Amino acid sequence: MHTTLSGQIDHITFTNEESGFTIARVLVSGRREPVTVVGTLMGPTPGEVLDMTGEWTNHPRFGRQFKVIECSTRVPATVSGIRKYLGSGMIRGLGPVMAGRIVDRFGKQTLDIIDSKIQRLVEVEGIGQKRIAMIAEAWAAQSEIRDVMLFLQGHGVSSGYAAKIFKQYGNQSITVVKQNPYRLAADIFGIGFQTADQIADKLGFDKNSRLRVEAGILHVLNQLSSEGHVYFPYKPLVSRCCHILCVDQEPVIRGLGKLAADQEIVIEDINATLDAFRQNHKAVYLTRFHLCETGIARRLKALVCGSKSFRDIDTGKAIGWVQRQLSIRLAENQTKAVAWAVENKVMVITGGPGTGKTTIINAVLKIFARLTAVILLAAPTGRAAKRMSEATGLNAKTIHRLLEYSLQKGGFQRSEDNPLDCDVLVIDEASMIDTLLMYHLLKAVPTFATVILVGDVNQLPSVGAGNVLADIIASSAVPVVTLDKIFRQAQSSQIVVNAHRINQGRIPPVSASQAADPRDDFYFIEQEDPDKVLDIILELVKNRIPRRFGFDPVDDIQVLTPMHRGSVGAGNMNQRLQAALNPGEGGVTRGERSYRLSDKVMQIRNNYDKEVFNGDIGRITAIARESRKVTVTIDGREIIYDFGDLDEIVPAYAISVHKSQGSEYPAVIIPIVTQHYILLQRNLIYTAVTRGKKLVIVVGSRQAMAIGINNNKTRQRYTRLRHRLRSTEKILNIC
Repeated sequence: MHTTLSGQIDHITFTNEESGFTIARVLVSGRREPVTVVGTLMGPTPGEVLDMTGEWTNHPRFGRQFKVIECSTRVPATVSGIRKYLGSGMIRGLGPVMAGRIVDRFGKQTLDIIDSKIQRLVEVEGIGQKRIAMIAEAWAAQSEIRDVMLFLQGHGVSSGYAAKIFKQYGNQSITVVKQNPYRLAADIFGIGFQTADQIADKLGFDKNSRLRVEAGILHVLNQLSSEGHVYFPYKPLVSRCCHILCVDQEPVIRGLGKLAADQEIVIEDINATLDAFRQNHKAVYLTRFHLCETGIARRLKALVCGSKSFRDIDTGKAIGWVQRQLSIRLAENQTKAVAWAVENKVMVITGGPGTGKTTIINAVLKIFARLTAVILLAAPTGRAAKRMSEATGLNAKTIHRLLEYSLQKGGFQRSEDNPLDCDVLVIDEASMIDTLLMYHLLKAVPTFATVILVGDVNQLPSVGAGNVLADIIASSAVPVVTLDKIFRQAQSSQIVVNAHRINQGRIPPVSASQAADPRDDFYFIEQEDPDKVLDIILELVKNRIPRRFGFDPVDDIQVLTPMHRGSVGAGNMNQRLQAALNPGEGGVTRGERSYRLSDKVMQIRNNYDKEVFNGDIGRITAIARESRKVTVTIDGREIIYDFGDLDEIVPAYAISVHKSQGSEYPAVIIPIVTQHYILLQRNLIYTAVTRGKKLVIVVGSRQAMAIGINNNKTRQRYTRLRHRLRSTEKILNIC
């Protein structure tokens, strides 16, 4: 049975800025002791009065509590309440001492004075015009925030999101939300279409409204791009939109036409690539993806036909010279790769671990350096760039840094108008580059430059939309050298040998770790039960691996999992691993996640302002409660996060295989269970295994391993890059 209760907030025990969940002690008339109140409250402030509807509950540890279901706030009416309210820090320029002086002077009239006769504050000792102006500005802002919070809370928006909305739109927040709540999904990270749709529903928007349908179509296309698709076929897209929006085809078809007319999408007829005409055989692109895909094809063609900036050389002599310089003997395929890299404007080198990609790159770089060519090296991630620098002895950058990305200046500063200064560009881990990034990269490459793409096409494709490296290889538009021979020094590593076995569709042998040779670097521990798999992993990370191999359980060991949910999904394993490796109370709680000092965390979105990117891993090195900031150290750099921005980082004791691309770890543990069967694919297992440098342990069932390795049907990604590039094959013959 619901009860009403009114009282004044004495103090805040806990509040979660994101969810609004609050524990407060409230002074209620007629009760000696403050009442513990729990529930969602909007920016609670000591001193303000709460009018609550809820129910009494008994907490097993904390006793009797009032659980809030609905709540409204009033400014305090008593002198002591006003004193506490003003002195709580809610108004910039007013601390407890100055608040006390104001209340001593004006008593119960204090809030009215600040609201309508603020100049009278000069009557208070220590307050001049400068402080009055500061108080006036803060009071007005607080009132605006309060109005916005009240409005948004009334329409199902959490206080955390309400704060983000106010930060984005200021005092226009309510107007924007009323006119088009679907803007929130596009403008504010963390607010998706569903949340915006719920707000719109409470505001009375019709499900067939133009704004809703168009926003829904864009939402579906963005959702599909996050699944890797650059475009989506017209008819399946219409069906999917109808299903998600619960509307008929007519408003969706009308919405597609309007979005195309507004140039937010591109609808392209693709019958030209078919043997027979098919009705409505069209590709629907978000405009940016169409621009980028066509741009990649155009720029690659320009590079292929462009002249070189350095003189032609005798390739045979150059290869002989570089072998002597490096004291190496190149294999036949390696020799071909070096020759083609020198002779062609664009080429691809692809191969798995231990096949000599690094040797080829060093040989090519040595020859180009001899020609005094300006060389640039880059990779998609910071860790991949660091590995490239270590392997070559030359400076390698992330692609974003190479292109001088600046949020303040509006994006990539390198482009056609300000191209890169280079004769040769070598890109490692090219399989990770998505459509958008590849376009911006090629746009900045001068047409006289040589471009060498190096990567393992058998790994997972990019996290972002597209399958760029695979499409370039499949198009036959540029020369490709595929390395498949494992060199003798690499054959001693069971990680390398088993990675190639997996790539060939063969299951690695199962060995019991206790009986294995201590020099071995690959183990398969067989266990069917997912809960027992988790127990084994916890024991391996905490005790067995550190004891036997000397690896640090947090910094050196990385758990890679195919999925986020389930007992051995990233979510549950992070909770269990955090409890095992970094126990204790305290820290910061956001939703279901807690962040503690020394926690291992990962950035999950590109933040160009902070210069941290999706997949970057670091450690929490400071938590400042007073300033509400968390410091994360990533590759030696300190990154500062406000408490409200913690949705950008997640615990990283266990991460998805997709997030591990471009990185290597001393030790890797991979759970593979039939629970994951939907996601089990050969390229996923292969990618996971190749992330380990010194130790790989697979824990799971032989059946699940077989399911994954035998599944070589990679999920189709809708792209048309290979079709656009195929005409380049003809151009090659002309150039």
